[in-house]
Amino acid sequence: MSNRKAYPSDLTDEQWELIEVILPDDELPKPKGGRPREVDLREVINAILFQVRSGCQWDMLPHDLPPKSTVYRYFARWRDDGTLDHINKVLVGAVRQLEAPSEHMDPSTASVDSQTVPTAPRCDSRGYDGGKRITGRKRNIVVDSLGLLLAVVVTVASTDDAQAGRQALSQLDEASQPRLKTIWADSKYHNHALRAWLAKRDDLKWELQVVRRPKGAKGFVLLPKRWVVERTFGWFGWWRRLSKDYEHRADSAEAMVKWASVGRMLRRLSPSPTQAPFKYRVT
Repeated sequence: MSNRKAYPSDLTDEQWELIEVILPDDELPKPKGGRPREVDLREVINAILFQVRSGCQWDMLPHDLPPKSTVYRYFARWRDDGTLDHINKVLVGAVRQLEAPSEHMDPSTASVDSQTVPTAPRCDSRGYDGGKRITGRKRNIVVDSLGLLLAVVVTVASTDDAQAGRQALSQLDEASQPRLKTIWADSKYHNHALRAWLAKRDDLKWELQVVRRPKGAKGFVLLPKRWVVERTFGWFGWWRRLSKDYEHRADSAEAMVKWASVGRMLRRLSPSPTQAPFKYRVT
Protein backbone atom coordinates (compact mmCIF):
# COMPACT_ATOMS: atom_id res chain seq x y z
CA MET A 1 0.00 0.00 0.00
CA SER A 2 1.11 3.58 -0.57
CA ASN A 3 2.43 5.82 2.20
CA ARG A 4 -0.79 7.83 2.39
CA LYS A 5 -2.64 8.20 5.69
CA ALA A 6 -4.95 5.22 6.17
CA TYR A 7 -8.75 5.47 6.15
CA PRO A 8 -10.82 3.42 8.64
CA SER A 9 -12.19 1.37 5.73
CA ASP A 10 -8.74 0.38 4.41
CA LEU A 11 -7.72 -3.26 4.30
CA THR A 12 -5.14 -4.34 6.85
CA ASP A 13 -2.20 -6.42 5.64
CA GLU A 14 -3.87 -9.58 6.97
CA GLN A 15 -7.20 -8.76 5.27
CA TRP A 16 -5.43 -8.06 1.98
CA GLU A 17 -3.69 -11.45 2.19
CA LEU A 18 -7.09 -13.10 2.59
CA ILE A 19 -8.59 -11.45 -0.48
CA GLU A 20 -5.52 -11.25 -2.73
CA VAL A 21 -5.46 -15.00 -3.40
CA ILE A 22 -9.11 -14.92 -4.53
CA LEU A 23 -8.69 -12.19 -7.14
CA PRO A 24 -8.12 -13.02 -10.82
CA ASP A 25 -4.46 -13.29 -11.79
CA ASP A 26 -3.94 -10.04 -13.67
CA GLU A 27 -0.18 -10.41 -13.48
CA LEU A 28 -0.03 -12.87 -16.39
CA PRO A 29 1.80 -11.50 -19.45
CA LYS A 30 -0.51 -9.95 -22.01
CA PRO A 31 -0.56 -11.17 -25.64
CA LYS A 32 1.89 -9.55 -28.05
CA GLY A 33 4.04 -8.13 -25.27
CA GLY A 34 1.45 -5.79 -23.72
CA ARG A 35 2.42 -3.70 -20.73
CA PRO A 36 1.95 -5.30 -17.29
CA ARG A 37 -0.78 -3.95 -15.04
CA GLU A 38 0.21 -0.85 -13.10
CA VAL A 39 -2.94 -0.52 -10.98
CA ASP A 40 -2.65 -1.44 -7.29
CA LEU A 41 -5.64 -3.75 -6.77
CA ARG A 42 -5.43 -3.32 -3.01
CA GLU A 43 -5.98 0.42 -3.47
CA VAL A 44 -8.89 -0.27 -5.86
CA ILE A 45 -10.60 -2.38 -3.20
CA ASN A 46 -9.79 0.25 -0.55
CA ALA A 47 -11.55 2.82 -2.75
CA ILE A 48 -14.63 0.60 -3.19
CA LEU A 49 -14.84 -0.12 0.55
CA PHE A 50 -14.35 3.59 1.29
CA GLN A 51 -17.32 4.39 -0.91
CA VAL A 52 -19.58 1.71 0.58
CA ARG A 53 -18.65 2.69 4.14
CA SER A 54 -18.81 6.47 3.68
CA GLY A 55 -21.59 6.69 1.08
CA CYS A 56 -19.72 9.19 -1.10
CA GLN A 57 -20.34 9.67 -4.82
CA TRP A 58 -18.05 8.11 -7.42
CA ASP A 59 -16.61 11.47 -8.44
CA MET A 60 -15.98 12.43 -4.80
CA LEU A 61 -13.49 9.66 -4.00
CA PRO A 62 -10.45 11.15 -2.23
CA HIS A 63 -7.59 12.20 -4.50
CA ASP A 64 -5.10 9.92 -2.77
CA LEU A 65 -7.13 6.86 -3.88
CA PRO A 66 -7.18 5.65 -7.50
CA PRO A 67 -9.29 7.76 -9.89
CA LYS A 68 -13.00 7.14 -10.35
CA SER A 69 -12.55 5.77 -13.88
CA THR A 70 -10.10 3.11 -12.69
CA VAL A 71 -12.09 2.10 -9.61
CA TYR A 72 -15.40 1.90 -11.48
CA ARG A 73 -13.82 -0.14 -14.27
CA TYR A 74 -12.82 -2.84 -11.79
CA PHE A 75 -16.09 -2.51 -9.86
CA ALA A 76 -18.09 -3.16 -13.05
CA ARG A 77 -15.78 -5.90 -14.25
CA TRP A 78 -15.90 -7.86 -10.98
CA ARG A 79 -19.67 -7.28 -10.80
CA ASP A 80 -20.25 -8.75 -14.26
CA ASP A 81 -17.67 -11.55 -14.55
CA GLY A 82 -18.56 -13.38 -11.32
CA THR A 83 -15.43 -12.36 -9.40
CA LEU A 84 -17.40 -10.56 -6.68
CA ASP A 85 -19.72 -13.55 -6.23
CA HIS A 86 -16.69 -15.84 -5.95
CA ILE A 87 -15.03 -13.60 -3.36
CA ASN A 88 -18.21 -13.53 -1.26
CA LYS A 89 -18.67 -17.31 -1.45
CA VAL A 90 -15.06 -18.08 -0.48
CA LEU A 91 -15.20 -15.72 2.49
CA VAL A 92 -18.55 -17.19 3.62
CA GLY A 93 -16.86 -20.59 3.69
CA ALA A 94 -13.88 -19.22 5.61
CA VAL A 95 -16.06 -17.56 8.28
CA ARG A 96 -18.20 -20.67 8.62
CA GLN A 97 -15.15 -22.87 9.18
CA LEU A 98 -14.21 -20.65 12.11
CA GLU A 99 -17.61 -19.86 13.63
CA ALA A 100 -20.25 -22.41 12.56
CA PRO A 101 -20.84 -25.23 15.05
CA SER A 102 -20.63 -27.76 12.21
CA GLU A 103 -17.46 -26.11 10.78
CA HIS A 104 -18.85 -26.86 7.31
CA MET A 105 -18.17 -24.30 4.58
CA ASP A 106 -21.69 -24.77 3.19
CA PRO A 107 -24.78 -24.13 5.34
CA SER A 108 -27.67 -26.52 5.96
CA THR A 109 -30.19 -23.80 6.89
CA ALA A 110 -30.85 -20.27 5.67
CA SER A 111 -33.33 -17.40 5.97
CA VAL A 112 -34.90 -15.15 3.32
CA ASP A 113 -36.41 -11.69 3.71
CA SER A 114 -36.76 -8.33 1.94
CA GLN A 115 -36.06 -4.70 2.76
CA THR A 116 -37.57 -1.70 0.97
CA VAL A 117 -35.40 1.41 0.68
CA PRO A 118 -35.91 4.77 -1.06
CA THR A 119 -33.92 5.47 -4.22
CA ALA A 120 -31.92 8.41 -5.51
CA PRO A 121 -33.45 10.40 -8.40
CA ARG A 122 -31.06 8.95 -11.01
CA CYS A 123 -32.05 5.31 -10.49
CA ASP A 124 -33.30 3.73 -13.71
CA SER A 125 -36.11 1.80 -11.98
CA ARG A 126 -38.33 2.26 -8.94
CA GLY A 127 -41.75 1.32 -7.64
CA TYR A 128 -44.09 2.02 -4.73
CA ASP A 129 -44.33 -0.32 -1.75
CA GLY A 130 -47.83 0.32 -0.39
CA GLY A 131 -47.17 -1.59 2.82
CA LYS A 132 -44.07 0.42 3.73
CA ARG A 133 -45.24 3.59 1.93
CA ILE A 134 -41.84 3.94 0.24
CA THR A 135 -41.03 4.69 -3.38
CA GLY A 136 -37.83 2.92 -4.28
CA ARG A 137 -36.37 -0.55 -4.59
CA LYS A 138 -36.57 -3.78 -2.65
CA ARG A 139 -33.55 -5.82 -1.52
CA ASN A 140 -34.25 -9.54 -1.32
CA ILE A 141 -31.52 -11.45 0.52
CA VAL A 142 -30.84 -14.99 1.68
CA VAL A 143 -28.43 -15.51 4.59
CA ASP A 144 -27.12 -18.57 6.43
CA SER A 145 -27.50 -19.27 10.16
CA LEU A 146 -24.62 -16.87 10.91
CA GLY A 147 -26.21 -14.05 8.91
CA LEU A 148 -23.72 -14.36 6.03
CA LEU A 149 -24.95 -13.35 2.58
CA LEU A 150 -25.77 -16.23 0.22
CA ALA A 151 -27.86 -14.41 -2.40
CA VAL A 152 -29.20 -10.93 -3.14
CA VAL A 153 -31.62 -9.61 -5.77
CA VAL A 154 -32.72 -5.98 -6.11
CA THR A 155 -36.14 -5.26 -7.64
CA VAL A 156 -38.52 -2.33 -7.79
CA ALA A 157 -40.31 -1.83 -4.48
CA SER A 158 -43.72 -2.73 -5.93
CA THR A 159 -42.63 -6.32 -6.65
CA ASP A 160 -44.38 -8.89 -4.47
CA ASP A 161 -42.01 -10.53 -1.98
CA ALA A 162 -42.87 -14.04 -3.11
CA GLN A 163 -42.25 -13.11 -6.74
CA ALA A 164 -38.97 -11.34 -5.99
CA GLY A 165 -37.99 -14.18 -3.70
CA ARG A 166 -37.98 -16.58 -6.63
CA GLN A 167 -35.06 -14.73 -8.18
CA ALA A 168 -33.01 -14.95 -4.99
CA LEU A 169 -34.04 -18.51 -4.14
CA SER A 170 -33.27 -19.73 -7.66
CA GLN A 171 -29.58 -19.05 -6.96
CA LEU A 172 -29.56 -21.73 -4.25
CA ASP A 173 -29.50 -24.89 -6.34
CA GLU A 174 -27.80 -28.14 -5.32
CA ALA A 175 -24.60 -27.26 -7.18
CA SER A 176 -24.06 -23.98 -5.31
CA GLN A 177 -25.44 -25.08 -1.91
CA PRO A 178 -25.10 -28.88 -1.65
CA ARG A 179 -25.92 -29.12 2.10
CA LEU A 180 -28.89 -26.74 2.18
CA LYS A 181 -32.01 -28.44 3.62
CA THR A 182 -34.26 -25.71 5.04
CA ILE A 183 -34.92 -22.04 4.30
CA TRP A 184 -36.89 -20.07 6.88
CA ALA A 185 -39.27 -17.32 5.76
CA ASP A 186 -42.06 -15.18 7.19
CA SER A 187 -45.72 -15.21 6.14
CA LYS A 188 -45.04 -13.00 3.10
CA TYR A 189 -43.66 -16.12 1.42
CA HIS A 190 -46.74 -18.26 2.11
CA ASN A 191 -47.81 -17.94 -1.51
CA HIS A 192 -49.46 -20.47 -3.83
CA ALA A 193 -47.59 -19.23 -6.91
CA LEU A 194 -44.27 -19.53 -5.08
CA ARG A 195 -45.12 -23.04 -3.88
CA ALA A 196 -46.07 -24.05 -7.43
CA TRP A 197 -42.79 -22.66 -8.74
CA LEU A 198 -40.80 -24.55 -6.11
CA ALA A 199 -42.61 -27.78 -6.98
CA LYS A 200 -41.37 -27.49 -10.57
CA ARG A 201 -37.74 -26.84 -9.61
CA ASP A 202 -36.19 -30.28 -9.28
CA ASP A 203 -32.73 -28.73 -8.84
CA LEU A 204 -33.77 -27.09 -5.55
CA LYS A 205 -33.49 -29.77 -2.88
CA TRP A 206 -34.30 -27.64 0.16
CA GLU A 207 -37.65 -27.00 1.87
CA LEU A 208 -39.18 -23.57 2.43
CA GLN A 209 -40.66 -23.29 5.93
CA VAL A 210 -42.77 -20.31 7.01
CA VAL A 211 -42.33 -19.06 10.59
CA ARG A 212 -45.57 -17.40 11.65
CA ARG A 213 -46.12 -14.63 14.17
CA PRO A 214 -47.65 -15.68 17.50
CA LYS A 215 -51.41 -15.24 17.63
CA GLY A 216 -52.44 -11.87 19.00
CA ALA A 217 -48.94 -10.38 18.68
CA LYS A 218 -48.76 -6.68 17.84
CA GLY A 219 -45.89 -4.64 16.46
CA PHE A 220 -42.42 -6.02 15.86
CA VAL A 221 -41.86 -9.60 17.01
CA LEU A 222 -38.52 -11.41 16.96
CA LEU A 223 -39.37 -14.61 15.11
CA PRO A 224 -37.41 -17.79 15.94
CA LYS A 225 -34.99 -19.21 13.34
CA ARG A 226 -35.25 -16.30 10.92
CA TRP A 227 -34.30 -13.36 13.13
CA VAL A 228 -30.73 -13.59 11.80
CA VAL A 229 -31.78 -12.07 8.47
CA GLU A 230 -33.18 -9.04 10.29
CA ARG A 231 -29.84 -8.71 12.07
CA THR A 232 -28.02 -8.79 8.72
CA PHE A 233 -30.14 -5.88 7.48
CA GLY A 234 -29.15 -4.09 10.69
CA TRP A 235 -25.46 -4.76 9.99
CA PHE A 236 -25.84 -3.35 6.49
CA GLY A 237 -27.21 -0.18 8.05
CA TRP A 238 -23.67 0.68 9.20
CA TRP A 239 -22.61 0.98 5.54
CA ARG A 240 -23.81 4.42 4.48
CA ARG A 241 -23.96 3.62 0.77
CA LEU A 242 -26.79 1.22 1.69
CA SER A 243 -28.80 3.80 3.68
CA LYS A 244 -30.81 4.19 0.47
CA ASP A 245 -30.35 2.92 -3.07
CA TYR A 246 -28.06 5.37 -4.88
CA GLU A 247 -27.21 3.11 -7.83
CA HIS A 248 -28.42 3.80 -11.37
CA ARG A 249 -28.56 0.07 -12.17
CA ALA A 250 -30.08 -2.68 -10.05
CA ASP A 251 -27.09 -4.98 -10.57
CA SER A 252 -24.81 -2.26 -9.19
CA ALA A 253 -27.11 -2.02 -6.16
CA GLU A 254 -26.69 -5.78 -5.66
CA ALA A 255 -22.92 -5.39 -5.98
CA MET A 256 -22.86 -2.74 -3.24
CA VAL A 257 -24.65 -5.15 -0.89
CA LYS A 258 -22.11 -7.84 -1.75
CA TRP A 259 -19.17 -5.50 -1.09
CA ALA A 260 -20.64 -4.62 2.31
CA SER A 261 -20.87 -8.37 2.96
CA VAL A 262 -17.23 -8.83 1.91
CA GLY A 263 -16.10 -5.96 4.12
CA ARG A 264 -17.95 -7.36 7.13
CA MET A 265 -16.50 -10.85 6.69
CA LEU A 266 -12.94 -9.56 6.31
CA ARG A 267 -13.35 -7.71 9.60
CA ARG A 268 -14.65 -10.88 11.25
CA LEU A 269 -11.81 -13.02 9.90
CA SER A 270 -9.09 -10.49 10.71
CA PRO A 271 -10.26 -7.61 12.94
CA SER A 272 -8.36 -4.34 12.65
CA PRO A 273 -6.43 -3.22 15.78
CA THR A 274 -8.99 -0.50 16.54
CA GLN A 275 -12.04 -2.73 16.02
CA ALA A 276 -14.12 -3.86 18.99
CA PRO A 277 -14.38 -7.66 19.46
CA PHE A 278 -17.24 -9.41 17.67
CA LYS A 279 -19.94 -10.10 20.29
CA TYR A 280 -23.09 -10.82 18.29
CA ARG A 281 -24.99 -13.91 19.32
CA VAL A 282 -24.60 -16.90 17.00
CA THR A 283 -27.49 -19.29 16.40
